[in-house]
Order: sequence, then C-alpha cells, then structure tokens
Amino acid sequence: MRSAANTVWGVVSAAMSSWHEGKLFIEHTVAINHDALHVIVGVLIWLAVGLLSRRPLSSLRPWLWLLAIIGWNETVDLWVEQWPDPGMQYGEGAKDLILTMFLPTILMLVVRFAPGLFRASRRARR
Repeated sequence: MRSAANTVWGVVSAAMSSWHEGKLFIEHTVAINHDALHVIVGVLIWLAVGLLSRRPLSSLRPWLWLLAIIGWNETVDLWVEQWPDPGMQYGEGAKDLILTMFLPTILMLVVRFAPGLFRASRRARR
C-alpha cells in the first residue's frame, strides 16, 4: 500500500514539475510581460474550452473549467517554487488568478446579461 502511494506521489510530482518547466519555457520564449501573458492565455483557454465543450460563452461551464485550470496552475507554482517570503508568493498567485479570470468573467457576464452588445445594429444589417 505504501509503495503504491509513493508511486502515485512520484507521478504527481513529476507532472507538476513538467507543467512548471513547460510554462517557464513559454514565458521565456515569448516577449510578452508575465502579467499580460496571464490575461491573454486566460481568454484563449476560456474560448478554447467553450469551443471544445460546445458550450456558449454565456454558460458557466467554460468559465469554471478555466478557474479549475488556473487553480491547478497556481497550485503547481506554490508547490514547485519556494519563495523566501510566503506572503509575496501568495500575493503573486492571487494576482495571477485575478488577471487570468478578469476578462473572461467580464465577457461572460456581458454575453449572458447584455447579449445585444454583440449584435450588429439594425442599420448595419440592412
């Protein structure tokens, strides 16, 4: 029983390390600010999940999947990175979560409660 738990733990740790290394590669490859990258990737993942799940962006499901993915990402950051000041690390994680979720949240609410903003005006349709 103990060896099975150790095996599972080793697989999870390796997956977390690989995820973190891949993310660092992307961050250092593109010439975009770290915070801007969170905003861009958040919108792209939200759109991709909506397409793949065939759910409208007004649905809560793509938004919840994005929240789960960014939650996983920030958990990996907290697990893999060890900052000297935990308060700074938690603050950075909270900032990343807010930046990633901000635009998808605003857009989902607008699509859900004011869909007319995304339609062409009557003049444009004629």
